[in-house]
Amino acid sequence: MKLNLKALKKLDDTPPWEWPEDTGLALLDLLRDPGTSEEERLLGVELAGDSVVVNDALVAVLLIVLRNGSESELVRSRAAISLGPVLELCDTDDFDDPDDVTVTESTFHEIQKTMRTLYQDTSLPKEVRRRVLEASVRAPLDWHQEAIRTAYASDDEEWRLTAVFCMGHVRGFDEQILASLDSRNLDIQVEAVCAAGNWEVGAAWSHVLGLVTARGTDRRLLLAAIAAVGTIRPGEASAVLGHLADSQDDEIAEAVLEATAMANARWNDEADVDGEDDEDLVPLN
Repeated sequence: MKLNLKALKKLDDTPPWEWPEDTGLALLDLLRDPGTSEEERLLGVELAGDSVVVNDALVAVLLIVLRNGSESELVRSRAAISLGPVLELCDTDDFDDPDDVTVTESTFHEIQKTMRTLYQDTSLPKEVRRRVLEASVRAPLDWHQEAIRTAYASDDEEWRLTAVFCMGHVRGFDEQILASLDSRNLDIQVEAVCAAGNWEVGAAWSHVLGLVTARGTDRRLLLAAIAAVGTIRPGEASAVLGHLADSQDDEIAEAVLEATAMANARWNDEADVDGEDDEDLVPLN
């Protein structure tokens, strides 16, 4: 299969599990060809990171693109973003089941090594370094703590946005997450709410509750808050989100359904664990 822009757009509109079997090889040929257009390369690096096709060979090409100063900032940035899910999958699976991860452990460590080296290169374009940091935290390492603190302390709001995004993947920043909830930058607010939900920051509850009950909450902020309700206080999710379940906005209604379903499952699991603990108690005579 030979990929051109039209074929790439068709793939982008098709669920990955329905892609032709030779899609991975076709993407490999596309990204190795220096004659492909900018738009083709952008779509190519984006699709190459999908778990359906990604493997050692595609990761190697994505790393070449990421390191290549002749590539545009946008293409390099998107290559970094494509490697994020690969890192997260490897980190989560920990290579316990080789069938669940399509790259080798050595490739995983090569991505991590490359990401750290590139982030530390301050001569790189800011956008590339930001995306490298954002992708690399999907498999957290010790160096990320200081990198996030440095980004958060910056006067540059784009770096602060990157820092708050990264706080959603790296523990230990509850204080900064709470402070960022009141940021005047909407993007930072959204990432702070996501991070608060991800780490179940209880002190963020009143703020999150206010977002889902207030009229006129920004749509992106509302979607983030809906998800956060389900993780911070799963036992209250159904009651708190009930008024949004019949929203005419399909995405909001779907977000409520997903949040409440996950919250209920989690709440039931916790109740089961508590019940098992109770059964293990031996009554005193």
